[in-house]
Amino acid sequence: MIDGYADRVESEERSRHAASFGAAAVAYAEHRPDYARDAVRWALEPASGRRVLDLGAGTGKLTATLLAEGADVVAVEPDALMLAQLRRTLVDVRALSGSAEAIPLPDAGVDAVVAGNAMHWFDMAVAGPELARVVAPGGVLAGLWNVMDDRVGWVAGLARIAGSAVIGPRDTPTGWRGEVAGIRVPEADGVARFGAPEQELFPHGQRRTAESLVATLATRAGMLVMPEPEREATLGRIRDYLANRPETAEGEFVLPMLTCVLRMRRSPRL
Repeated sequence: MIDGYADRVESEERSRHAASFGAAAVAYAEHRPDYARDAVRWALEPASGRRVLDLGAGTGKLTATLLAEGADVVAVEPDALMLAQLRRTLVDVRALSGSAEAIPLPDAGVDAVVAGNAMHWFDMAVAGPELARVVAPGGVLAGLWNVMDDRVGWVAGLARIAGSAVIGPRDTPTGWRGEVAGIRVPEADGVARFGAPEQELFPHGQRRTAESLVATLATRAGMLVMPEPEREATLGRIRDYLANRPETAEGEFVLPMLTCVLRMRRSPRL
């Protein structure tokens, strides 16, 4: 009973975080970074074709990079406000309402499924079979995460000041196994049809000012669900920290980042 209650509370909390982005869709589109092109190329490299599903596409940050790489992209996003922003930004992209647990595509309809800073929100017990259903034999499932490179001193200090709201999506949902570079690998009946996970890290960066970095961090789920007084206090500490660091006190700077990729290859046989 206690375990079941704890699981239910954790699930409800995760759902609350996952549903928080819509209200910040405009800020998300303006301030969240794109993805390292090398990371996207590596994620798609083993795919048998160029039909790609961007799942949990948000406002289209990864979608745009996929298009630049010549992919034939369909974007699927559950949040109506995020989806509307994607459609305004990328007017020629086929963009559908749907989720990892109910993908509005036919069987074997794509050669790759990718998810940018989204796969940790999926309920893999339900999503696993759906992912296996829509990926053609020989296709790819890949998750990409942009994380701040806390091997850099001032970035590590920033993470300490802001806590988990800054460190970002290194969550541990149920139905996942094995940690690779802080990211959990999905485990479910459907995902078992994919091969062993492969992982790579790709250097990335985003040009920011102190104020635009604060705006970026304000779009984190942990920030969005904070009570307003706590949120303002946290953002205030971040502003003070950035104002007193030589790397960030004046003008533009590059925020050191990594794009982390996990990819799994679908068996060539159904």
